[in-house]
Amino acid sequence: MVTIIDYGVGNLFSLKSSFAALGVDVQVTSENSAILNASKIILPGVGAFEDASKKLHDSGLDEVLKTCAKKGTPIMGICLGMQMLFDKSYENGCFEGLGLIKGEVRAISEVIPKDLKIPQIGWNALDIKKESPIFKYIKDGDYVYFVHSYYATNCDESVIATTSYGAPLTAAVQYKNVYGCQFHPEKSGDVGLKILKAFVEV
Repeated sequence: MVTIIDYGVGNLFSLKSSFAALGVDVQVTSENSAILNASKIILPGVGAFEDASKKLHDSGLDEVLKTCAKKGTPIMGICLGMQMLFDKSYENGCFEGLGLIKGEVRAISEVIPKDLKIPQIGWNALDIKKESPIFKYIKDGDYVYFVHSYYATNCDESVIATTSYGAPLTAAVQYKNVYGCQFHPEKSGDVGLKILKAFVEV
């Protein structure tokens, strides 16, 4: 059973619809016991890092996720959910993440040309850097859908794909059983469905 964590900052309908299209049963929950027993976990997220971090901490879900990661449960963070996997974020201050992947989150404005719009919104190609189980049905150069103003950096050992938006930006990461997509697979058409399908099969 794929478990989507509901902590008040995710686009749950699109995710549920994507898994339904794949014929995959999912549960959406904030219950610690259900998450601890999940076979696969999706950590979604849209909005501000500080708010999401506080909600995870206040609910105890941060420790639940750390326990699940330690015991080997496959976890995928999406968009802000991916950013939550890192040590810290410098979005409007400095805030602690889950620390499941080494690295930090910083503004894309620090590295992209000043004439490019922020946030980056739209379709962009993946530059696959390393083999990963979640890429087994897609190929280098496939397009996915991004909406973000921040990106993960100082995380070279876990980067499995980048995208180019005036500069190379981290698009996907993997460290052992923990995966992250800065883009939205649930909004990325057939390519996104293939990524979710591959994650289900991990």
